[in-house]
Amino acid sequence: MKARVLVAIVNYRCAELVIDCLRSLESDAASIRAVVVDNASGDGSGARIADAIVRHGIGAWAEVVELQQNDGYAAGNNAAVARALETSHGEWPEFVWYLNPDTYVRPGALAALLAFLARRPDVGIVGSRLEDPDGTQQSSRYRFPSIASEFESGVRLGVVSRLLSRHVVAPPLTDVEEEVDWVAGASMLVRRDVFRDVSEMDARYFLYYEETDFCLAAKRKGWRVWYVPSSRVVHLVGKSTGVTTRDAAPRRLPAYWFRSRRRYFVKNHGRLYALVADGLWLLGYLTWRLRRPLQGKPDLDPPHLMGDFVRHNFLPGGA
Repeated sequence: MKARVLVAIVNYRCAELVIDCLRSLESDAASIRAVVVDNASGDGSGARIADAIVRHGIGAWAEVVELQQNDGYAAGNNAAVARALETSHGEWPEFVWYLNPDTYVRPGALAALLAFLARRPDVGIVGSRLEDPDGTQQSSRYRFPSIASEFESGVRLGVVSRLLSRHVVAPPLTDVEEEVDWVAGASMLVRRDVFRDVSEMDARYFLYYEETDFCLAAKRKGWRVWYVPSSRVVHLVGKSTGVTTRDAAPRRLPAYWFRSRRRYFVKNHGRLYALVADGLWLLGYLTWRLRRPLQGKPDLDPPHLMGDFVRHNFLPGGA
């Protein structure tokens, strides 16, 4: 089935969330085709999603593809695109909408993104306003990571953050349309022509930084990236990965987070730049750890953060 918009959703052991996401898309059924890729969940997720698709009568526009091996989020999204191309004899949809499995869309979310792109042929990628179920806004548009932003995120000192405000990765929240460096892949709509210049997502990112890398590659080819807050998508933060949580103590960052960060810097800026970024983050973070108890600040960092950072970035066999 050929559709105007391919919706790519990658599932790993969160079938119920995916079903809720699909149900939220029913009003857009006339213009979409949803491909859910089950990334070798091993818990029957794929079968449960397939059963729900039949039970809710949405099989005309939604399907599940089950992979035998989990090669990561980017690879899963690429598999969704490959499936759509396979069944449409190589004909690309006009747009690809990447949605996290732990999202559900508000009415009109897709229409707002499509309307914006219709007005702006120079824009290749647009992102939604992400929010909690109660409407509380989340960060969803960002600046590219840099040497300056790494130092700022490590040192966590007000005067430094003010001096480097133009480099802070997550700027203050806004409800105004604006051009940005990159948008969250939890809801990211990409024009077909972008893929002719950039190809698919870099599957060497297992999880994290893949959408940052993709937006940077698109920008280097002349495409613009915009944030469109009239498109509202609920994001249940951390429910699909378990890495970032709001209602529990921080968890230790997995090795793939450090590998993805390392790949982003080395691939896009070179090894020397990556080394400087690593060193400045570590310098800033060391001063923060020394300063924190003196200022009475809570320790909200993931366990073993500094040791894991050093191991993955400075020791043999790391990231």
